[in-house]
Amino acid sequence: MMDCIFCQIVAGKLPSETLYQDEEVIAFRDIHPLAPTHVLIIPKRHIPSLAQLTDAETPLIGHMAKVANKLAQEEGVAESGYRLVVSSGEQGGQIVPHLHMHLLGGRRLSDKLC
Repeated sequence: MMDCIFCQIVAGKLPSETLYQDEEVIAFRDIHPLAPTHVLIIPKRHIPSLAQLTDAETPLIGHMAKVANKLAQEEGVAESGYRLVVSSGEQGGQIVPHLHMHLLGGRRLSDKLC
């Protein structure tokens, strides 16, 4: 999916501030941060959204959460608290059609989710 901006980051065709990478996922800073800490964790393979996740790919979400927890520790937000967000589909607020998880922290986040 070379028209996918996240696939281009995975392929090294677009720059990113990479914070973590393994064989399954890559994590990098969001270029339009909504909080002092705003990291995106994405699978390296193209999965359009959470709704398209197959049974075989379900463990990937757990791995992404584990990576998010590691990064929260490294970014210094684990103790004070952080939020993980996964949006699915246009009405769910998903802007880039590639499964991704937002790690947000570094300030008091709104209690309102809607």
